[in-house]
Amino acid sequence: MIDANLTQVTDFFLLGLSDDPLTQKLLFVLFLLVYMVTVLGNLLLMSLIWIDSQLHTPMYFFLCNLSLDDLCLSTIIVPQVLAHLLSRKKIISFTRCATQLFISLIFGCTQCVLLTVMSYDRYVAICNPLHYSNIMTWKVCVQLAAGSWASGIFTSVMDTTFTLRLPYPGGNTISHFFCEAPAILDLASADTHTTEMVIFFMGIVILLIPVSLVLISYSYIIVTVVRMKSAAGRLKAFSTCGSHLLVVTLFYGSATLTYMTPKSSKKLKKVMSVFYTMVPCMINPIIYSLRNKDVKGALKKVATKNFH
Repeated sequence: MIDANLTQVTDFFLLGLSDDPLTQKLLFVLFLLVYMVTVLGNLLLMSLIWIDSQLHTPMYFFLCNLSLDDLCLSTIIVPQVLAHLLSRKKIISFTRCATQLFISLIFGCTQCVLLTVMSYDRYVAICNPLHYSNIMTWKVCVQLAAGSWASGIFTSVMDTTFTLRLPYPGGNTISHFFCEAPAILDLASADTHTTEMVIFFMGIVILLIPVSLVLISYSYIIVTVVRMKSAAGRLKAFSTCGSHLLVVTLFYGSATLTYMTPKSSKKLKKVMSVFYTMVPCMINPIIYSLRNKDVKGALKKVATKNFH
């Protein structure tokens, strides 16, 4: 609970990424394009998975969860950023700021675990193909997906509670383009050490442990792929693994720099926030699925059916 006597600030002022009018207009166009591609790409992927029965497999089930997460994470942040880029007064109420912090953390943390679950799915498919159907049953898949969302909610509750319990009676200028815990903590008038330790510990649980599991999974995958006799099979597997690892590195790397290195510069953290809140949400459908022949086949079938 937030003590109303301690929390006197009712509105926050967001500095954004730049105060230059021309730069703001360019960023508006860029972020609008990113958001449009994000929405269209993720909605298309979810629709294809829902429509085509051939895509009703564990891999695409997790991809559907990832697309939903990407769509929601982008929507809770980007529209407000776009509105502020065209506005002189970049003001957000304390309640809206708290809501954005809580919801964005849910989807950001959920994505951390979902990427780990997806890497495990690929590990089983490539390293233990004969036992895949016995290991990745629908019950297990639902439990893994539910666990991902539950862990995201739990982490968000912890980080948000410890962040908002502090008093914010003075300054209201947030050096960021959206409400993020490290940026909000800079305005607290009380000792933030306990809150920073909680965020750091949750970061270990939700960031460092998952990325370690992802790297372990892909290490086994790479060893298995190297032993393949087919050169074409090795090339295809390496191409897929390379694309996935690119997304993982981009997302985990930028998120870790933001939450696990408290002494990093504010400007660097703002830039890194773009790379884990906007860019992965846009390229995940492309990297994970739209290059996939099964998804292309489903898209072709739907397009042909609608045409006829």
